Amino acid sequence: MDASLLTRRSHNTRPGLHVLDGMALAPARLHELCGPARHRLAMLVAAATQGPVFWITPDWQGDRLHPDGMAPLVGPERFTFVTPRRAPDLLWTLEEVLRSGSVPLAVAELPEPPGLTAVRRLHLAAETGAAEGRGAPLGLILTPGEGGAPGVESRWHMAPAHAPGRPGWTLERRRARTLPPQSWQVSPGKTGFVLDPREETANSV
Repeated sequence: MDASLLTRRSHNTRPGLHVLDGMALAPARLHELCGPARHRLAMLVAAATQGPVFWITPDWQGDRLHPDGMAPLVGPERFTFVTPRRAPDLLWTLEEVLRSGSVPLAVAELPEPPGLTAVRRLHLAAETGAAEGRGAPLGLILTPGEGGAPGVESRWHMAPAHAPGRPGWTLERRRARTLPPQSWQVSPGKTGFVLDPREETANSV
């Protein structure tokens, strides 16, 4: 692939999407969310955006987002759900949505992390959408287990860490191009979610 197609010059000038203190996502790029609480983290990302959200999930997947569970975090009326019947169509649909630049956020639930070629195509699609669409689209992939898609702009892991009478989660930044691994304790506050910085993780996953 022509290296000139992969320039990051244009997206570096755009401000990142502020999701939580310590968590900002570069627009027009692909980011990976993994861990048992990845869906909640994706809702927090959606809440930080404005406008419609495309959510792509396999047709054969039994578990689906429930509007009553979404409502305390983000308005479910903003979501358009797309359910491809074939596994290859999950990434194809995400690529087409990003390339169109028609929505600020596109999310795909995947049965496994995609390969490097697919990730590069998604980065390029998001850059094309930023150049030709109405804004800089953000791409999210939700992957099972520990994730591990190569070439993503950042990788975040979120898992429950509840205490008696107090819900909480552990958020880890496991990969970022310009920042070290870091972890936080997340808890609900009066004006949103509060992050308590924890020790840095030893290694990027």
